[in-house]
Amino acid sequence: MPLRINSIRKIFNDGNHNAFTDLCRFQDRYYLTFRSCPDGHMIFATSKILVMASHDGQDWEEVHAFSVPKRDVRDPHFLIFQGKLMVYSSTWWVDTTEAKELDVNDHLGFCAWSEDGNTWHGPRMLDGTHGYYIWRAATHDGIAYLNGRRIRDFEVVPGRAEPAEYMESWLLHSPDGFTWAPLGLIQPSLGDETALLFEEDGSLLAVARTAGRPAQLCRAQPPYTEWSRADLDSLLGGPLLAKWGDRYLVGGRKRNGNAPAVTALYELIDDRLQEIAELPSGGDNSYPGFVALSATEGLLSYYSSHEGSGTGLAPSAIYLARLSLDEV
Repeated sequence: MPLRINSIRKIFNDGNHNAFTDLCRFQDRYYLTFRSCPDGHMIFATSKILVMASHDGQDWEEVHAFSVPKRDVRDPHFLIFQGKLMVYSSTWWVDTTEAKELDVNDHLGFCAWSEDGNTWHGPRMLDGTHGYYIWRAATHDGIAYLNGRRIRDFEVVPGRAEPAEYMESWLLHSPDGFTWAPLGLIQPSLGDETALLFEEDGSLLAVARTAGRPAQLCRAQPPYTEWSRADLDSLLGGPLLAKWGDRYLVGGRKRNGNAPAVTALYELIDDRLQEIAELPSGGDNSYPGFVALSATEGLLSYYSSHEGSGTGLAPSAIYLARLSLDEV
């Protein structure tokens, strides 16, 4: 993929730790969402989700913000479903000052939504998501889908000492975007953040982070209850998977050995990742969002603290890159 990075702009930096982005186009505007927290990357009830809008991808304004009392909100993702722009967020219960008392079984999904991008509703608790850490969403044939990871059999492990091998990654489905149920087991072990992409033939493709190991490429045919998995050759934190024209764009946090982590872009070719770009980034970074402007032009959001704290503490900024493909 002959990719060019035409520009990169820092579009939001209020001194907080700003992170975990997503992008979409809804009706006549572009939308950007991310988490903002004065206390940093980790789990704090001071966190909130911001939603910004732009007519041209250049000038942005905040159109909504939400938080959930006594919960950490994070990892917001968009879904356009049944005429609504939905923003999904996973949350931790944090009515405690003891991190060791946090329980993965207290995860709970919430969403905010709008029919016009101006008037917003919620946040509303998502029935069926208690115990699941929800992540990216997708829709196909009138059904909404979410990635959700959970501990096997909702086992209670004291002191958050659950082994990574106990973590499962599930595909959840919903007829209305609010009430969810598990459908298929994407990863039976080492489950983590998973990006979903429906193909034209109805098959489902996913790029899944795998705790401490190379990412996996996962596939399922309808009804999405049986999954195949193949290891990729890169670690990917906060993976992105998007179709751009007839190409597959993958992004995420790259870490090679002891080298600093950076945000990288790849093309998925024949079940292999070919690196095509490394974005200015460092410290705490990645979690890109993407929207195609055309078959050869696109916008990519991501966050990084390389011009801020250089760590998971505030400040961390949101960046927007304009990308293009050279036609060959």
